[in-house]
Amino acid sequence: MSVRVLLADDEALVRSGLSMILQSDPAISVVAEAGDGAQAVELARVHKPDLVLMDVRMPVMDGLAATEEIGRLPDPPKVVVLTTFDVDEYVHAALQAGAMGFLLKNTPPHELARAVRTVHDGDAMLAPSVTRRLISEFSARDNSRAVQARTRIDCLTPRERDVLRLVGEGLSNGEIGTRLHMSQSTVKSHVTRLLTKLGCVNRVQIAIVAHDAGLPET
Repeated sequence: MSVRVLLADDEALVRSGLSMILQSDPAISVVAEAGDGAQAVELARVHKPDLVLMDVRMPVMDGLAATEEIGRLPDPPKVVVLTTFDVDEYVHAALQAGAMGFLLKNTPPHELARAVRTVHDGDAMLAPSVTRRLISEFSARDNSRAVQARTRIDCLTPRERDVLRLVGEGLSNGEIGTRLHMSQSTVKSHVTRLLTKLGCVNRVQIAIVAHDAGLPET
């Protein structure tokens, strides 16, 4: 079955381009397009897509608020934020709200479809080096968040901290297993425990906690 995608961007030309690129991949179908955040929430409710590509700056309701609203839907779709990186300071908050990751608007066309399939398959961290830079920049601006994060990780075992640090570096389960000499199933079990102990809903939120606590190596 194809990955069913909802596009949310206030520029019709951008939506048209994204749709053309994505639908050239037989594994992806664009089921609806929204011109603002409120419409995105309503179309997500009606069409029940697998994934939403969500612009940040839109009229009526911005992408952050729309991401939060979509997250409250029954069996919500995965949300990937579209950002220009340099100016969208809402991105960190969108990730905390439950977005699975982000794509830069200058992502090469040939990488866009692959990125959508990757997120749909459960790999939340796209372009890990850029993701780490983005999260680090926003985390560094709020010392109170660092204190809260360090308190949250007090309950973790040393091995769970090792896994947390590597998730924060953007590594996949396979890469973490290789680094820590563990099977992928063992890594997956650790990640599941991290989700529970830290009160996170996805790997991106785990990575944010890691960065806020100052765990990833720089």
